[in-house]
Amino acid sequence: ISGLRVFGKGMGSAPDSVKNFIVLRTEKDKRSAWLKWQTVDNAYAYNIYFGTLPDKLYNSIMVYNQNEYWYKGMDKEKPYYFSIEAINENGISKKTKPVRVE
Repeated sequence: ISGLRVFGKGMGSAPDSVKNFIVLRTEKDKRSAWLKWQTVDNAYAYNIYFGTLPDKLYNSIMVYNQNEYWYKGMDKEKPYYFSIEAINENGISKKTKPVRVE
């Protein structure tokens, strides 16, 4: 067998929750926003969830080894909600409370 990859959880602890998650929507072009957060020491990636309702964050972006992301895909007329979680070999953190941006 070649190329077999097994997924599971490691023997360590899942990463801590992300802190200081901010979303700054641009005034000039409402379709763009700058997302920034405090890095989590034992995380190698982050999942950013977003949508137009706080309980329907159906879209996501995975960001590796960074603590910021420039997002350019919003409808300029609607408010959006964003949440983030940290990822490591042992699991995922709890998602942050959704942040609303106008």
